[in-house]
Amino acid sequence: MILGRTLAIASHVFREVIRDRVLYLIGLFAILLVAAMVLLPEIATGTEDKMLLDLGLAAMAVLGLVVTVFVGTGLVNKEIEKKTVLVLIAKPVSRAEFIIGKHLGLSAVLAVLLALMTVIYLIVLLVNQITFPLDSILIAVLYLFFELSLLTAVAILFGVFTSSLLATLFTFGIYLMGHLSPDLIKLGQLSKNPNIETFVRGLYLVLPDLSRLDLKNQAVYGVAVLPNPTILLENAVYALIYIVMLLSIAIIVFSRREF
Repeated sequence: MILGRTLAIASHVFREVIRDRVLYLIGLFAILLVAAMVLLPEIATGTEDKMLLDLGLAAMAVLGLVVTVFVGTGLVNKEIEKKTVLVLIAKPVSRAEFIIGKHLGLSAVLAVLLALMTVIYLIVLLVNQITFPLDSILIAVLYLFFELSLLTAVAILFGVFTSSLLATLFTFGIYLMGHLSPDLIKLGQLSKNPNIETFVRGLYLVLPDLSRLDLKNQAVYGVAVLPNPTILLENAVYALIYIVMLLSIAIIVFSRREF
């Protein structure tokens, strides 16, 4: 029964987000790749293959981030501002089911979005007869999904207790800091200041290390081989733990709010 109510909320979110023309981003992605396919040989002779590989994955990440931030921050906040949350919580739906259902619904949208963009991406590469590491690309896309799902949890958490604008800014901030978190440790060490080092290390421990989920460079440029299966599994579990933790905090905060 609990699972049924949660899935019902997730299904509603999925249909609502799809109706908001999110899938038009698929068309934008296809147009971008076709334009790159035509223009890159003119401006990047000799490196156009690698650039197209990189551009495709980068475009997936950017479009996925746009959906995650701008839709995710409004999933709960919009219900609160419009007072429709009063109708929902008056029904036999717990606040935990409400939050988890919202997260599952948007995560499902992101999964469909990434899957469709990946198909278009691979078709373009095949049409252009570009050699590409299929397994590495698929793993990179899978971990991009983990990253976006984690950021969805961040967006929902901020959307529970702040305005849509602040939630958007905070989520973007977490995204940027999360990708820079390994550099924070180096920055603290370079400062030679114990207080700064302690502060920076605390930030590193609190912020999600999104660089662990970013495998685009390894997949495209072979900067380093993909992590071995054990490390990949550890990083997937790391993302799952963060998602559970963030959603738990969001549920606690949401449960204490008065409407």
